[in-house]
Amino acid sequence: MKDKVMAASKALQIFKRRGGVLRTSQALREGIHPAVLYKLRDQGQIELIGRGVYKVAGLALQADPDLIQVASRFPNAIVCLVSALYFHELTTQIPRSINLAVKTGTHMPKVMSPPTTFFAMSDASFKIGVQAFDFQGVKIKVFDTEKTVVDCFKFRSRIGLDVAIEALKAWKQKRGKNISKLLGYARVCRIEKIMTPYLEALS
Repeated sequence: MKDKVMAASKALQIFKRRGGVLRTSQALREGIHPAVLYKLRDQGQIELIGRGVYKVAGLALQADPDLIQVASRFPNAIVCLVSALYFHELTTQIPRSINLAVKTGTHMPKVMSPPTTFFAMSDASFKIGVQAFDFQGVKIKVFDTEKTVVDCFKFRSRIGLDVAIEALKAWKQKRGKNISKLLGYARVCRIEKIMTPYLEALS
């Protein structure tokens, strides 16, 4: 009994050291036995917040728990488009699904919960404008504001031109905006000619 209590206590310490959130695979790599993991869950000391993702019970997440869950499951993907707009407070849209960018050629699984939409991007586009944030030990990669606006015009047929224009207007009002960076990203994504008239109209 004493050994089991010690194992549970050690497991909780590992969770807290890693920010309170762990995937099952991470927990196992950290030396937490599956029986201990499930015991903590059954006792209500940790909570299942998504398939294979646990957090310490009562822990207040600093980001959308769905975003944390998906970022945990797909660490190589990057939050993009409407989800990134929402993250950067550049839209009034409420994302209907989590938008993730992956490299062209990457297998894109169908994810029902939480709803997730994958967008394939070229290697050059996938590498630029990436920012990383840490939430309870989970690294979330998000495209920066300029790349997100450019992507909205690139994928306007899928998310709507109105969303792209709204994003551009919101970006224009944002402190720290970088027009050179925006145009540089637009060139890489081969969307500069399409974006230029909208930029000029808002000047």
